Amino acid sequence: MSANTFGIDLGTSNIKIYDKNADGVVIEKNMIAVKNKTEIFAYGNSAYDMYEKAPGNIKITYPLSGGVIADINHMETLVRLFVNAQMKGQPKPVDVYVAIPHDVTEVERKAFRDLIRDSNIRARDIMLVEKALADGVGMDIDVMNSQGVLVVDVGFETTEISVLSLGGIVISKLMKVAGRKFDDTIRNKVRQELSLIIGEKTAENLRISLRDLDKSGEEAVVYGRDIVTGLPVERKISTGMIDRSLVDDFDQILDTIKATLERTPPELSADIYKHGIYLTGGASQTMSLAQHISDGVNLNVNVSEIPDVSVSMGLAKIIREKAFRSLAYDIDGNSK
Repeated sequence: MSANTFGIDLGTSNIKIYDKNADGVVIEKNMIAVKNKTEIFAYGNSAYDMYEKAPGNIKITYPLSGGVIADINHMETLVRLFVNAQMKGQPKPVDVYVAIPHDVTEVERKAFRDLIRDSNIRARDIMLVEKALADGVGMDIDVMNSQGVLVVDVGFETTEISVLSLGGIVISKLMKVAGRKFDDTIRNKVRQELSLIIGEKTAENLRISLRDLDKSGEEAVVYGRDIVTGLPVERKISTGMIDRSLVDDFDQILDTIKATLERTPPELSADIYKHGIYLTGGASQTMSLAQHISDGVNLNVNVSEIPDVSVSMGLAKIIREKAFRSLAYDIDGNSK
């Protein structure tokens, strides 16, 4: 294996790149800003800073949508820019391990391979890793033995629910209820209750801060536009109001977990009963979600301590340790 090896978790909201040389993970917003339809104006965190603030001639987008590649050209550009930045502008041949959802079509699976191949980063070996397996490895779960493991990864646009055993995925379901849907629900609730229009970034920051605000007993302070007057205003919002508004979204995730458990073979179900559910992903920290799931299925929920980078850390172990290398495969299904 080349010393220049990268593990890439494309993620809809954030792209996470593990660099074997630096032995660290870089996290950047998976966004690109294009000026006058052709000029790359900004990317990553810089593009996110401009989001919802840019003039009409600057378009800021996420190249991924719903866990799959929506804009292949812009995603290729972002991969090239991020990887070249890690190599300090001195491109060399690299090996790449990329995490992909399990519940995608063969065409979508090939698109992930083609993305890396066509991004001009001089990729030699391009290996695919099922995202749920990388999650498990990243959370220090022994995914190689015969015990059943239920991993729930709540991301920005999708939630992936997977039962793992013997280094493979027994059952998997990808659903489009996750962090962004939570944010939309918060925006709608604020509009209905307070006649206030807030932006996507404000709703996301509010969701992220709910847990700390609840612990301190403080109300959230948000800024937006008053529907009646059309003027910018400041409002205080109780965390309880926001928490209650998310129950229906939590229930959709809970119902899919229940449906997955109903399809799980009995012996694996026994393992899941003993060890509980493993909850990870950037939106898994949303206040009350873990407790809501635990109450709904009467199982312990183990919340990841590294939810944002559990996939990346799993890729890192697969790259570094031979014991996990068989979890990676090429487009023809051959392991490393």
